[in-house]
Amino acid sequence: MKQKIGKMFMLLGLLMLLGGMVLLMDNHTQAMAAEQASVQLLPQIAEKIRESSAEDPENLRNHFNYMDVTMTEVEIDGHLYIGYLSVPVLELELPVMSGWDYPSLQIAPCRYSGTVRGEDLVLMAHNYDKHFGNIDQLEPGDAVLFTDMDGVTTGYEVVAVDILAPSAVEEMTSGAFDLTLFTCTYGGQSRVTVYCDRFSGE
Repeated sequence: MKQKIGKMFMLLGLLMLLGGMVLLMDNHTQAMAAEQASVQLLPQIAEKIRESSAEDPENLRNHFNYMDVTMTEVEIDGHLYIGYLSVPVLELELPVMSGWDYPSLQIAPCRYSGTVRGEDLVLMAHNYDKHFGNIDQLEPGDAVLFTDMDGVTTGYEVVAVDILAPSAVEEMTSGAFDLTLFTCTYGGQSRVTVYCDRFSGE
């Protein structure tokens, strides 16, 4: 009887190990696909920004509509994008989708809520290495840049990095910070959250 129980536990352990390996491989495959998607999308977004700048070289639309907090959206391959995010210290440059759902997050970071001009932009992404997987390494003072589809780049600096419960939505969307980045920890138990404010003097 004890031998049977021992074999059952051994079999269960092997099955769990196999399942973990399958999950790891699947996550790696998704991460590689997401990295490739970002590499392909960035030149298209840059071209759309150049086209916008050529149509409005003085950026008058942005100037006269400054009180309009909505963000220009451009459709690429059936998805709407609002610009791209740069995090120099992590060597990241990523397209950002206008809205979010789980399939979109497998392609690029997404806007969770807010806008640049509303000073309450919240961006989310998977914890892939080439998305937000390393944002927990950011430190106060690190630069984060966001370039919108009108070609306007807004500079931010990291103020704080925190670990929050998944239910702590208010802490991320309250508008207390100009820009918030967040991602899940491995296993999805918590949210790594990076708070940023505009560079002083802007």
